[in-house]
Amino acid sequence: MLRQMGYGFFAVLLAFVSFFTGEMVTFVMLGFILMSLLNINSTLQAILQKMNHRD
Repeated sequence: MLRQMGYGFFAVLLAFVSFFTGEMVTFVMLGFILMSLLNINSTLQAILQKMNHRD
């Protein structure tokens, strides 16, 4: 939960910076990349938990 709040804070910070620099497209693309990486991370953690639970 705390990690997700950190990611949210980071996203808000990036949004603030991108708004003032005019790089909205870059912000959107970074958002897609961040969501993909978080999805991969959560999937790998779930696989690791299943492998550790099986042992």
